[in-house]
Amino acid sequence: MADDADSVAVKTYVPKYQKERWREHADRLGMSQSEFVRTMVQAGRGDFEIPERTPGTKDGAEAASSGLEPRVKDALDPDDHRSWDDLVSALSDDIEDRLEETLETLQEANVVQYSGRHGGYTLREEP
Repeated sequence: MADDADSVAVKTYVPKYQKERWREHADRLGMSQSEFVRTMVQAGRGDFEIPERTPGTKDGAEAASSGLEPRVKDALDPDDHRSWDDLVSALSDDIEDRLEETLETLQEANVVQYSGRHGGYTLREEP
């Protein structure tokens, strides 16, 4: 019988674009893809815990900063200036897609429910 601390593999198949988005998000958080998927599944189940960081890993502030830095550099050009609003827009252009995907995932997991009658989303009550 396996000990509770033993790791076992879980396989799933997702569209290529989704895996790429997960990889990018994991990179921004300074997580491996496995750690990211494990954490997001637990978050979706309402059992979210921030994993302890081992020595040598980035803390949350460093991970967020280092994940954003390449995107800021990509959005800027040495021969042009961008306003704050343009820069924010360039860096957040995928938020609607990410929100829609997240809500779809949470609805499939029966964590969130949409009601047209009530005009929005709500958390499902735990049984």
